[in-house]
Amino acid sequence: MDKKSFNLVTEPWIQVLDKDGNPKEVSLLEVFENAASYQRLAGDMASQDLVILRLLVAILTTVYSRVDANGKNYEWLTLDEKMHLKEAEEEDYEYDDLVNTWQFLYKNGQFSKSVLQYLKENSSKFDFFGDDPFYQVNKEVYDQEVPANKKVNIKSPKGTVDVKQINRTISESNNSLSIFSPKTRQTKNEINLAQLVRWILTYQSFTGVTDKTKLINKPVSSGWLYGLNPVFAQGENLFQTLMLNLVFSEEYKEEKPFWEFENAFEYIEFLKDEPFARDLSISTLYTLWSRMLHIEWINEKPIIFTAGLPKLDSAEAFIEPMTTWRKNKKTGEVYPATKHLTDLTKAMWRNFGQYVRTTDPEELEDMHEPEIIKWLRKVQNNEYLPTDTSLTLRTTTLISDGKSSSQLPTFEVNDCFKIKANVLFDKNKKDYWPEDIENMIDLTQQVGKDFWIFTNNISKLRGLNGTDSADNSTIKFYESLNLPFLTWLASLRNDQERADKTIEWKEILKRISITKAEEVLKNASPRDIIGQESSKEEGSGINNIFTIFNWYKLNVFRHIK
Repeated sequence: MDKKSFNLVTEPWIQVLDKDGNPKEVSLLEVFENAASYQRLAGDMASQDLVILRLLVAILTTVYSRVDANGKNYEWLTLDEKMHLKEAEEEDYEYDDLVNTWQFLYKNGQFSKSVLQYLKENSSKFDFFGDDPFYQVNKEVYDQEVPANKKVNIKSPKGTVDVKQINRTISESNNSLSIFSPKTRQTKNEINLAQLVRWILTYQSFTGVTDKTKLINKPVSSGWLYGLNPVFAQGENLFQTLMLNLVFSEEYKEEKPFWEFENAFEYIEFLKDEPFARDLSISTLYTLWSRMLHIEWINEKPIIFTAGLPKLDSAEAFIEPMTTWRKNKKTGEVYPATKHLTDLTKAMWRNFGQYVRTTDPEELEDMHEPEIIKWLRKVQNNEYLPTDTSLTLRTTTLISDGKSSSQLPTFEVNDCFKIKANVLFDKNKKDYWPEDIENMIDLTQQVGKDFWIFTNNISKLRGLNGTDSADNSTIKFYESLNLPFLTWLASLRNDQERADKTIEWKEILKRISITKAEEVLKNASPRDIIGQESSKEEGSGINNIFTIFNWYKLNVFRHIK
């Protein structure tokens, strides 16, 4: 490779959309200097954008947990010339100082010079070809950590991963052909340097478990983001998005992204000790490695050696802001929730209660709010956000094939809903908006059950496999509700009569539910119309498409009062 340096601080590699909607590649310095001028991140896929977002937020979290908006050290910290932490008086930690820094930055509409200073002072740590290459290790460290038969050997490489496998738009191994690849067989391993950087970062966060080389004789880690049901906020421009996701911990933790370790060897040893995820800092989790990678360049093409790192215990890891949570009923411990293949057809709004507290906390023992939601509630309650602010909450992730031996990515989920901040964080305890919203979702899902029974009965009447047909029809039923519900949700205001808006949704739901059933009637065959004798369980009389429809309509009207 002719180019011996590719420094992420100054070289363009992050893909964004500018104000006019044109894609552009920018460096770390550019992205922080001009964040308000970019609409959003716009990489090769949405899940890659989430990885880059977390890296950018990790940099911000590191900087602004040490200096305020004017570049002055917090009183309880001592920093060196590279803005690294030298000493901290933890007992003097003032969380409100960090919150005030956030307020100043958000109001000012741009980041301070401290971020640029930090990147310049630490630029050697961001070189993709440095002594400690970014998100990789050098040959000396790799050979020291892996078994003798897995050391770097260009003539007979072992334990490598191809570009086409880390490229998550392909995810093809030599044993698993990607049929619907966006690239031809001859070009699947072709990649430019900026793309490679983005995919290396993405691979560290969304890794399967197919690696044959591992550092210790324990299960290897899948990518950290693989184990989450991500949730994050999206603003009107990239600056707002970064700020809305810039969360500070109420309890002092030293922010330490991987590049602030003395060297890669020290970082690898740290991970081999298998620290609990709950003991790490936000920036450590946001930049967590799942693989020890080493890249050799032959004829300007990368050979990527990979070794699995140990899996961290994620129990009670509430330091992770961007996830929903689930409670293990056997142990009582709370873990990050994970999306599975069975979740593919369920829109984000239908899980509204996983993202925000919908009633009294004592009534929701198993519900732990995402830390990003708690943070946004705090800045809203402090009136740091304008009263009419609309928040877009988004989820983006890759879903694995569900196989314990591979966990290869199979689908990408990318969904969102928009809601006004003072509705999401309603202070009215008597008529609490989130509770009313959740009630409307529960009602909608009850009608969805009615529709499933209706289509299941129609299928039985036709002598078909009722369950499969009803499942598919109900998926389409909910698809017809997605846009109307999202529009209704975004229209809610805190100065409205709750009853008027809930009645509005009930009328929309009633109209759509009857319309979708009437579409089934239009395709009625003579056999459907003639029907058949009812079974003993159903009572006497004829059972046909019209009687089934009437029972469905009766149930809908009974539920939507």
